[in-house]
Order: sequence, then C-alpha cells, then structure tokens
Amino acid sequence: MTRPSLQDSARIALAVIRIFNGAAGLFAPRLLARRLDVGDAAAPMVYPFRMFGIRTILIGADLLARDPAVRRHALRAAVIVHASDTVSALAADASGALPRRSARLTTAISALNLALAVLANRR
Repeated sequence: MTRPSLQDSARIALAVIRIFNGAAGLFAPRLLARRLDVGDAAAPMVYPFRMFGIRTILIGADLLARDPAVRRHALRAAVIVHASDTVSALAADASGALPRRSARLTTAISALNLALAVLANRR
C-alpha cells in the first residue's frame, strides 16, 4: 500500500475536522455554545450552528470525494473559507465579541484549518 502524500494527508485531516465540527454543530449546538462561553447568547446560537453544521459536513465530504474535480473545488474554497474564519476569529478577539479564551481557541482552530487547506492545495 502506498503512503499518502503530505497534500492528501492534509486534505483528509481537514475533511475529518470539518465533518467532526459540522456534526457537533448540527447535533450538539448547545454544547458548542457552552464551549464558547457566551452565556446568554447561547440559545440564539443554536440555529446558526445547525445551519453551518450541515454545510461544514458537506464540504468535508467533498474533500473526500472520489472525483478529483470535486476535491479540487473543495480545496480551493477551503483556503478562502478558513482564511475568512481566521480573520473573523481574530476580530472577535480584538473586539471582545467572544471571551478571550474562546476567541483564541477559535482562532487557533481556524488557523490550523487554514494551514491544512494551504498544505493540501500545494502542487
């Protein structure tokens, strides 16, 4: 059996993270809201977590698709999505929109996803 390339390993890791996080958003949105430590804002976050959860799962599935064109499209989109997520998390930290610990955690997760997306796109 051949060993997967660094690009394939990064793509697969990103897919697993996306599917896991998407499933958490879809099936356990209140748990995610509590992990963000947003207090009274937790209840209104259920809908967006579920809404983005299914999208995140589908993008993760596209990263695992057999069709190389589908994978390439998902990889190109991943860089844009995760760069945007990272900037948004940094802005949430800077503005105090999230507690510092939660903002730093979301920034770290988003930055890791961005790094994986960039690695997976290297050719």
